[in-house]
Formats: sequence, structure tokens, C-alpha cells
Amino acid sequence: MKKRFSDSWVGSKQPRKQRKYRYNAPMHIRHKMIAANLAKDLRKKYGKRSIPLRKGDTVKIMRGEFKKKKGKIETVNLSTLKVYIEGIQRSKKDGTKTSVPFEPSNVQIIELNLDDKKRTDALERKAKPVIKEEKKQVIVQKTEKTLPVMAKKSDNIIKNKNVPAKK
Repeated sequence: MKKRFSDSWVGSKQPRKQRKYRYNAPMHIRHKMIAANLAKDLRKKYGKRSIPLRKGDTVKIMRGEFKKKKGKIETVNLSTLKVYIEGIQRSKKDGTKTSVPFEPSNVQIIELNLDDKKRTDALERKAKPVIKEEKKQVIVQKTEKTLPVMAKKSDNIIKNKNVPAKK
């Protein structure tokens, strides 16, 4: 198998090709892979669902042994695509403590580190406007039983058009 990263790769069902894409990805794409979702209040504020993690962000662990614990990000490792959190360590058999690696998908950002001006500018620039629309309720009354009819591709009829049932 070639070890080069493919720019034209769209996607695959095969796990080996998905793994190959991740392992051979360049740093600017790996940076996007290390994104985590935002807490609900931050989602509302910035109009974004997720952003890449950075050192200094405060996160809440959502899955695993350390579920519901909070801490600041100590290190972001782009080569292994893992995140290390301050204060969360595991004891080894010899008594030494080591930091626990976390998948970015298993943490949620509670507070952002906005020390970097470029990051704040990017958040403002890429923020989607939050649109509040009232949900319209349409009431449809059924008078007769209906059966779905599948249309051919060549026809200009909408798929699953309902027609009255024959008795």
C-alpha cells in the first residue's frame, strides 16, 4: 500500500482506508481532526458546534473511567491525535504517575482559551449567525387511505406521491 497522503480521497467504508487517511494526514489536516464539541452556552455564543482543541482550554470528560471530571488541556499530541488533561493521571505498578491520553471525541469544551488573537478573530469570522424562526405547524387531514406510488427516474413526478387507494 502506498504511504503517500491522497488529496483526492473522498471517503471509504473500509476501516483500513480510513486509518490510512488519518495516519498519513499532514499537520494542517490533523489539526482539524483534533476538534471537540462545544458546551451548549458556547454553541449559542459562537454559532459553531465544534472547534479544534488547544492547550489551555477547559474541558469536561464525557466518556470512560474519568467521566464528568473537568480540567485544563495540558498537551495536544498531533502525531497520536490524543489530548492530555491536567490533574488526570493513572498510577503505574512501580508507583509513578502518568498522564492519561484522551480522544478528542470523548471530551467537551467548557471554556475556551482566548489568549491567541488569531483564534478569537477566526471564531468571530467563522461564526454562523443564529437564526430564530418560529416553527410553523401545518395540520393535514386524511380523508381516504393512501398508498405510496414509486415514480420512475425518467418521470418528472415526485417520489412517494400519495394516491387514493382502490377498493
